[in-house]
Amino acid sequence: MQLDPAAIRTGVRLEAHDTLESTNEVALARARAGARGPLWITAVRQTAGRGRHGRVWVSGPGNLHATLLLTDPAPPSRLPELAFVAGLAVHDAILETAPGLEARLAIKWPNDILIGGKKCAGILIEGESVAGRAASVAIGIGVNCAHHPVDVAFPAIDLAAAGVTVTPPDLFAALSRTMSDRLSQWRRGENFAAIRSDWLRRAGGLGDDVRVVVGDETREGRFETLDAAGRLVLRLSDGNVAAISAGDVFPLGSAGFASAAPAVEAMPAAAAEDVGR
Repeated sequence: MQLDPAAIRTGVRLEAHDTLESTNEVALARARAGARGPLWITAVRQTAGRGRHGRVWVSGPGNLHATLLLTDPAPPSRLPELAFVAGLAVHDAILETAPGLEARLAIKWPNDILIGGKKCAGILIEGESVAGRAASVAIGIGVNCAHHPVDVAFPAIDLAAAGVTVTPPDLFAALSRTMSDRLSQWRRGENFAAIRSDWLRRAGGLGDDVRVVVGDETREGRFETLDAAGRLVLRLSDGNVAAISAGDVFPLGSAGFASAAPAVEAMPAAAAEDVGR
């Protein structure tokens, strides 16, 4: 693995490995030992890769497994916005290395990358704060380049199955630069409005009827937009809206998620209620 020269110029560093249990675990361990970001940790293979909610992430050779460690990237209230920053960066990198996918590429809220409605990449963001030290955030990224799992709740795909050949080193080099670019655009949360606008133009399922699972609770409605904090705004059947902070999103019906739809910028007039905070 190698960093893009533009990323190196911003002070980003790289620690590349053959095999690790988890790139996120190593990144956070480095932070506990005093390392400061931006520092990328990569592995050709993970033996204990994981996704959100402790789910196993298939991590064999041929796919990209990488984590970016950041130190004090933003005020605590702004850290959830990194999900959208990272999602855009991964989308940008895939599009740069596989431009033929543009019509099929989309982002599922908040940051899964879809190709033709199937999941190609996932992002797991974890943070730690130790007394007397700045907060550390690990942005873990897995991209299915050569293979994908088949027995999963949400349909998956890999870049090769989508008809393109992209190697993990080439994808990582692009990602190291696009991530730096998106972090610079975000400006520690000062410019989230621009991130939100760019995300909406790449959103999968925008305007569609969806099901959102938050723990033991399920909500169904139309995905209208993101609010100013990045929450999914769901128009319910009774006409009210719910602003959802966290959850798993699934399409309703057999058509699956549509590709990126025109952005819906208008905010709903009805009062929103928080779900999943």
